[in-house]
Amino acid sequence: MSALCASGIDNITIEVSGSEIPIMDGSAITFIHLIKSAGIVDQQAPKEFIRIKKTIEARQEDKFAIFEPHKGFVIDFTIDFPHPVFKTEDSHVSIDFFQDSYVQDISRARTFGFMQEVEALRSNGLARGGSLDNAIVVDEYKIINKDGLRYKDEFVRHKILDAMGDLFMLGKPLLGKFTAFKSGHELNNKLIRKLAENPDTWEVVTLDLENDDTAHLAKQYLDSKFEYESADYIT
Repeated sequence: MSALCASGIDNITIEVSGSEIPIMDGSAITFIHLIKSAGIVDQQAPKEFIRIKKTIEARQEDKFAIFEPHKGFVIDFTIDFPHPVFKTEDSHVSIDFFQDSYVQDISRARTFGFMQEVEALRSNGLARGGSLDNAIVVDEYKIINKDGLRYKDEFVRHKILDAMGDLFMLGKPLLGKFTAFKSGHELNNKLIRKLAENPDTWEVVTLDLENDDTAHLAKQYLDSKFEYESADYIT
């Protein structure tokens, strides 16, 4: 879902032969490659966006996820894990997807987990396909993957990757700012459900290159999608 959102695809049929989508290398870069290889077809219909009109939030203990009005689409994410691997200076990233590159800045960030959690899952017959080839694994003190991290703040960048996919469950790309602290799939889902239940906080809009009010945003959005046609992706 994250790769589809970043690629600007909102009309697609996906057929899956197994019980879940393959994890690949734990990031979105393989799906970006596959989407580019398949090709993207422009359709003869205006692209619709969900524009955030009012601030709305979801909270769970000290965790929160917030939508705010914004001209563009920003994800601002902070993680906080009581573990020596998660350094404070690498725990926060803010990305404006109308200006920054999803391919270069987010798509290669892998999922991560703790060794004790992986072992517990396997003992219950789960996560059998999980390995150091498709996740960053952390023991009590360090990262055990020999190749280390792809980004110095890869953990929080993967959280942004996840959040982008979660938010795209709304069915349309967003115009707004999403701010999260220690959020995950459950809280992200709680927020989009709350948004859907409060129609006064959002509206469906289009971006028109011929309209003075939206031309700048429309051009930024289109420019952000050109990288999927021209970029030489890093694996």
